[in-house]
Amino acid sequence: MSLFVKKNILSLISEADDSEKGLKRTLSGGALIALGIGAIIGAGIFVRTANAAGAHAGSAVTFSFILAAIGCALAGLCYAEFASMIPIAGSAYTYSYATMGEFVAWIIGWDLVLEYALGAATVAIGWSQYLNELCTTVFGFTIPYEWCHSPFQISDAGVRGMINLPAVFILLMLTLLLIRGTRQSAVVNNIIVILKMTIVLLFIALGWQYINPANHTPYLIPATQPDVTLNIIDPITNTNKIHHYSDFWNHGWGGVVAGAGVVFFAFIGFDAVSTAAQEAKNPKRDMPRGILVSLALCTVLYILFSYVLTGLAPFTDFLKQGGEASVSYAVKTYMPASYSWLSTFITAAILFGFSSVILVMLLGQTRVFYSMSKDGLVPAVFSKLHPKHKTPYKSQWLFFAFVSIFAAFIPDSVVGNMTSIGTLFAFVLVCIGVIMMRKSNPEIPRSFKTPMVPFLPILGALICLLMIAGLGIDNWLRLIVWLIIGFAIYFGYSVKHSKARKDALMGNKPAEKV
Repeated sequence: MSLFVKKNILSLISEADDSEKGLKRTLSGGALIALGIGAIIGAGIFVRTANAAGAHAGSAVTFSFILAAIGCALAGLCYAEFASMIPIAGSAYTYSYATMGEFVAWIIGWDLVLEYALGAATVAIGWSQYLNELCTTVFGFTIPYEWCHSPFQISDAGVRGMINLPAVFILLMLTLLLIRGTRQSAVVNNIIVILKMTIVLLFIALGWQYINPANHTPYLIPATQPDVTLNIIDPITNTNKIHHYSDFWNHGWGGVVAGAGVVFFAFIGFDAVSTAAQEAKNPKRDMPRGILVSLALCTVLYILFSYVLTGLAPFTDFLKQGGEASVSYAVKTYMPASYSWLSTFITAAILFGFSSVILVMLLGQTRVFYSMSKDGLVPAVFSKLHPKHKTPYKSQWLFFAFVSIFAAFIPDSVVGNMTSIGTLFAFVLVCIGVIMMRKSNPEIPRSFKTPMVPFLPILGALICLLMIAGLGIDNWLRLIVWLIIGFAIYFGYSVKHSKARKDALMGNKPAEKV
């Protein structure tokens, strides 16, 4: 049988309308916008901005955000059309199943594990860094380095990390919250979103007057910038890695492109909104609104925030001493002592903000696997709902264990870039899928249509591919290895249990073979 069996679009729509057997519809339009902001405002500003500026783009990380935002907006328009047409859990996985067939859907569903699960691990590591900062500033003690860092990290004093326990702790707490139910989780998220918006605006307003113009000169990193020895251990040589600014992707416009790939990690919030489509009260109206409004608001804040952060501190600071809890570091080091309260407030607020990001990531991941399980591509345990709360609680526990392994033992720079490449790959397929769906199913009602098809979707796919190129060969290889593992599972399990394949073999209508 063909690898490209497709799910029938009408059966998907009828499945979305069946609220008796599936997930509860509890999310309003405002809750979806807050859900998007909850995912977007977080690690991208508070961790990945410093990472991209220090390693690749310097002050020109603002350009990186603009490039990432353009690619994100174009993909977001495609997501909005799909979400208004197919308002069902699963995000890019479900859209690909309807447009490009089962094999491509499996690839994207497996790839979304990188996007959501490793995204949650990345933010949990950032949460651990800021928790340590809060403990040092407020309570006067520091969590021992070995208990809040991975084995691949080493301090300036020569102490080597063992396990990141605070990261595992926050993952456990939020997993328990998600098992209680999506509605309760959304209420908590709304409160945190207000807190995060307040601290972002405060930092921009107060930090702007202390920008040092010398830190923005030159705006692009020159190729002659001296190398820097990092606090990250190379697992092959067991020595400290050295960052070479002379590399193409670490200076100039090449660095801007690479920086865009790094900070793109933070833009996955709007497609996390689409994974909750089956829990939205009015998905055809509210899904496009939730996706595009949250994206527009956050992009403006990203650009302003990154301009202030790189104006306060030299970009080279963010490779080492300013790399952990970078925002708090910049305030304490480069703003007057009278603003020490701001550093403490930022640290506390960021802890809550990161929590909402992890919450949305874990939610999105289990909803993707919920859809894949309902289709027979992964075991039924991933769609088993709690008898009282109607949440995929077993799936939630399994992903807690999986995400915890990465959060506990792998540096954030590694898992963060794997998240970005997974996200970008998903966006490429969604952009292509909109073009294919316009040709194959032009009759399906769409309450939102992507403008200028096929030009804008093609442009979106090309920009995303450019950012994938900027992430470098190491991340490409990791993606290839991850996909090979996925192929083994697909051909070993999924092809034997696929419901779409069984329907096609029996001659039923819900599946199409191409």
